[in-house]
Amino acid sequence: MHVFKGCLSGLGYFLNTLFWTVPILLLALLKLIPIVTWQKLISYLLDGCASAWIWCNSLNQDLFANTRIDIKNMPELSTKQWYLVISNHQSWVDILILQRIMHGKIPFLKFFLKQQLIYVPIIGLAWWALDFPFMRRYSRDFLAKNPHLKGKDIEATKQSCRKFKLKPVSVMNFVEGTRFTPEKWQKQQSPHQNLLKAKAGGIAFALNAMSGTLDQLVDVTIVYPHGVPTFWQFVSGQVPAVTVNVTVDDIEQSLIGDYENDPEFKVKMQQWVNQRWQDKQALIEQLQSKA
Repeated sequence: MHVFKGCLSGLGYFLNTLFWTVPILLLALLKLIPIVTWQKLISYLLDGCASAWIWCNSLNQDLFANTRIDIKNMPELSTKQWYLVISNHQSWVDILILQRIMHGKIPFLKFFLKQQLIYVPIIGLAWWALDFPFMRRYSRDFLAKNPHLKGKDIEATKQSCRKFKLKPVSVMNFVEGTRFTPEKWQKQQSPHQNLLKAKAGGIAFALNAMSGTLDQLVDVTIVYPHGVPTFWQFVSGQVPAVTVNVTVDDIEQSLIGDYENDPEFKVKMQQWVNQRWQDKQALIEQLQSKA
């Protein structure tokens, strides 16, 4: 039965993605016309297509996954606000869960992507059209050889983010930088039983690049009471329940600074992120005990 469900569900995801890719790519071509008002209109249409894709995926989950999503806390949110969304990361299923619980409550989730990915055939154009922010980051070694480029990477990213002042956006960041696995946890010697070490650089870069545009921080904690699932286990109906907690905080101006070149700010940012991660570990243990 699980194999049958999984195959039908997987086919549904594939067809749904294929269906919405066509109008997204067509709109992407129209968005190449360099008229700001026109591009803004196309952006709304593109986000509408992406939201419809998520809605169809959620319907697929209702039909085949049979997973109960127990939301312990859901603050008042708005599609007219600018958000930075952070979460712990354990499985590719996290993205489906995040898209589902945030659908219609905040603007369509977007991820920071490396600048080089914009040149990926077809999908790069789609990411650009959907206003995924592209970041350009130079290594210290590169800057040592090219000092005249110092600061140019953050300025280039800020330039790509200026469009977000015209239209609300939700920027997603997985603070651990990768999915949690026992092997990665052991290698890192993380002080948190259920989390990898938090990386402050990604949040600091996003906040700096967005230049104060983001209004609030949405902090999501995802717990799988029956064990972390694979994508196949989720789509084939083998995940009975997921527990989710959501908190919202205002983003203070003190969290915006030069993480790469200001040692004092870097230490402050790391302390702030580490404290959130300690609190998240305590919350995970609390949610697990009540599951």
